Amino acid sequence: MKLSTTISILSAVAIACADAFSISRAPLGTASDIHQVSSRRHRITPPRMSQEDMDLITMDADERMGKTMSNLADNLSTVRTGRANPSMLDRVEADYYGALTPISQMATISVPSSQQLQITPFDKSSIAAVEKAIIYAGLGFTPTSDGNVIRINIPQLTEERRKDLLKQCKSIGEEAKVAIRNIRRDGVDAIKKMEKAGDLGKDQALDGIDAIQKLTDEHIKLVDERVGKKEKEVATL
Repeated sequence: MKLSTTISILSAVAIACADAFSISRAPLGTASDIHQVSSRRHRITPPRMSQEDMDLITMDADERMGKTMSNLADNLSTVRTGRANPSMLDRVEADYYGALTPISQMATISVPSSQQLQITPFDKSSIAAVEKAIIYAGLGFTPTSDGNVIRINIPQLTEERRKDLLKQCKSIGEEAKVAIRNIRRDGVDAIKKMEKAGDLGKDQALDGIDAIQKLTDEHIKLVDERVGKKEKEVATL
């Protein structure tokens, strides 16, 4: 090998080594720079709530309000209107072996005529307890028993009784409205907590609160409509 070639190769190697050494000695930055890099590596961005999560909150509120409407219908059905209906006794419970039990689970309730209810207990020994429960249920009924069945004659509504029933309808409606507003409060509180925790954006929170308020308004309107229908029924019979 010629001397000039050997010298060229050695020069190239020397230059490469110098470059590598220079790179290895490059400054890493200040302690502050290193801390910032480390912080960026370990910082966890809080999760953002998705639209699906917001929909779940709204769906839960809607479902609970729907159950409230079902309870409203059940409660209004117990308000008698002068015509016999088994649902008049839905909220009556009797003491059965130490446990309060709906009499609809203890007996067959039939309607022999438009002005009479007939209750036939499955257990004849419970007749006295069922009769007592009906008397103290505050329905204004006076049951009679022959030892096998209990009969209730439904009297025509007096003007005074009609007024009492109208007040009862209004009270049942107010209970439903309170329940609906409590559901709204629960949903709004949940959204605000998530927004405060950084899991939910401000715009998303406002959209969610607006959606729950819309549900609330719709269900309150339904309560007024159903109570108004029942009040009209009571007033005209």
